Amino acid sequence: MQFVIAINPGSTSTKVALFSDTSIIADHTFLHTAEELSGFAQTVDQLEFRLALIDQWLVQSLPQGEKLAAVVGRGGMLKPLHSGVYQVNTDMRQDLISGVYGIHASNLGGLLAERIADQHAVQAFIVDPVSVDEFDSVARFSGLPEIPRVSMLHALNIRAIALRHAQLQHKKYETLNLIVAHLGGGFSIAPISGGRMIDVNNANQNGPFSAERAGTLPVYSLVRLCYSGKYTENEMIKRINGQAGLIAYLGTGDLRVVEQRIATGDRYAAEIYDAMVYQIGKEIGAMAVTLKGKVDAILLTGGMAHSDKLCSDIEAFVGWIGTVYRYPGEDEMRSLAKGVFRVLKGEENLRTY
Repeated sequence: MQFVIAINPGSTSTKVALFSDTSIIADHTFLHTAEELSGFAQTVDQLEFRLALIDQWLVQSLPQGEKLAAVVGRGGMLKPLHSGVYQVNTDMRQDLISGVYGIHASNLGGLLAERIADQHAVQAFIVDPVSVDEFDSVARFSGLPEIPRVSMLHALNIRAIALRHAQLQHKKYETLNLIVAHLGGGFSIAPISGGRMIDVNNANQNGPFSAERAGTLPVYSLVRLCYSGKYTENEMIKRINGQAGLIAYLGTGDLRVVEQRIATGDRYAAEIYDAMVYQIGKEIGAMAVTLKGKVDAILLTGGMAHSDKLCSDIEAFVGWIGTVYRYPGEDEMRSLAKGVFRVLKGEENLRTY
């Protein structure tokens, strides 16, 4: 049996899971209080603290006499990359530590994986980080040379679901034209062709408004708001990403609460919900254009895809484009492990950072 440990660091948690093939042997989520983290000046300074917790857990979880085959961490803020599995190397380590492409808790994923891998004399990997960039060249132009469109998306879940769908349909991933809509706190809606995510709304800046993000905004009005004196730059960014969408309109980003309010006759909640569904449908339609209308399937995934109502309402808008399939949730840990097992089994080539 081959054992792989997956590590997913978040801002206030560290998730770990031990896999044998795709079966979970053990998993745990370490929750980190604000008090515990307050002593660290930078996110990267938390490395030793989180490493000690994982080491202790792994000693208790790895079956006696067994060895790890590999370690995989959540990919952090890295340079634009082709989708796939990457071994953690010196260049990646330096970029994750420096935060040259962005500072986020997920940067610790590759660093933690490397440290544990070194202890067990195995390789460390990351899989499909958020910086996956497979855009067609025409997708990069925004209308202003100073502001190119960039790829930033829920690549890990999107590709894992697309691969899963292809397997279930007994098709090769590279032969399918798919639109995958990841619907969570943020939305990533990506067309896939030839095994590449050729476009996407930037989940932090464009597309439909979501649970907590504003999506695409009227440009003139946004500029005026930025210069109104009401907000600092950081406050404006938080307003757009974190305090927008359903939260701004309804005071909650929980779709279940919104649906309960609609069921009790809240007309305003229904109107906001309808607007969100309308924008999701419109974005899926736009991505169908990038595929020139040749769409084999539309895949709905992410936490919001658990909602029967939401999926049904989206299908009413886009079902004519292609068959709609639901893959609710976001099984990040299993997606990380699956990526590594594909490489270990020779089903996918390892990429170099």
